[in-house]
Amino acid sequence: MAKAKNKIMSSQEAISTFVKDGDHLVIGNYTVGTCAELVFEVIRQQKKGLTLYSQSGVFDVEVLVAGGCVDRLVSTYVYRAGGKEGGSAVERAMKAGTLKMEDYTNFQYNARLMAGMHGFSFMQVLEGAMVTDLFKKRSFMGENKYKVIDCPYTGKKILTVPAANPDVCIVHVQRADKFGNAQYWGALGSVAAAALASKKIVVSCEEIVEHDIIQSSPHLTIIPSYRVDAVVEVPWGAHPTEVLGYYNLDRTMYAMFFMMDMAGDSLKTWMDEWVYGCPNRQAYIDHYIASYGSGKLDAIKAKPYFSAPADYGSAYGSCWDNNDLERTMGITLEEMEKILEERGLLNG
Repeated sequence: MAKAKNKIMSSQEAISTFVKDGDHLVIGNYTVGTCAELVFEVIRQQKKGLTLYSQSGVFDVEVLVAGGCVDRLVSTYVYRAGGKEGGSAVERAMKAGTLKMEDYTNFQYNARLMAGMHGFSFMQVLEGAMVTDLFKKRSFMGENKYKVIDCPYTGKKILTVPAANPDVCIVHVQRADKFGNAQYWGALGSVAAAALASKKIVVSCEEIVEHDIIQSSPHLTIIPSYRVDAVVEVPWGAHPTEVLGYYNLDRTMYAMFFMMDMAGDSLKTWMDEWVYGCPNRQAYIDHYIASYGSGKLDAIKAKPYFSAPADYGSAYGSCWDNNDLERTMGITLEEMEKILEERGLLNG
């Protein structure tokens, strides 16, 4: 058996190694606990020409578009700071013609990732969308945004969406081990599907823990190590968004960002200070504390609320005992093979 590989990297190394100009990049997190530090690092490294997938184009999508990283966006929702009279980085880019967007419903977006995760080329979705502008209005995907086909069983016209298999997923979780087994709990949304549909996965986490902790709670592992390319330990890596069990949404910082997002000049000022001006997450947190004090962070740290432990114990873990005898018949493997061979049951 091959020895498991240590996949710990810095955010700079992980993004430099696995995210390339022109990639299809998916933000794995949905609404909560976004991979803020990985997003910031994509911007710092000035990645260009990305096709970005995000189920909720809020804080993370805004800064990536403002950073000039994204040419095309696939999403279900985009925040408009200030409403119709205000604006946002996405809206300004679309008006300027520097960004094209393809819009789906939440169900359709998830269907594309689920198809990609399972190795399908498409997925059926609800045909009611065919009478809406979602179906009628198309951007860079053209006729490939949807396809209408005949059901092979009923002959009925059914609506389909193509599978999504992004080049890279960036995602933030609560914890992982050094091999990349990533554990996440809370509102899941499309997190697992976004990661597992992608060709490469970069995981950031609040903490890296020992492998035996991962083994003791296997139900929390949503991304297995063999699929992960890099794991980055980043405390406060989702700030100003929340991470269940670690910290709440920083409402003050979040509100400040969206006030600045209303205009291009003010957003540039915010990004100069918090993205470009902080070479990594530790510098970002140090700057936050210097600006607002540590009390602001202390106030949003999660209070412990542990779930009841699950018992994964068993009488034994193998059908072979410590003397290499099969537990039911009390014979060795060689003796078992001889019996099978005598009865003509051993092939090859």
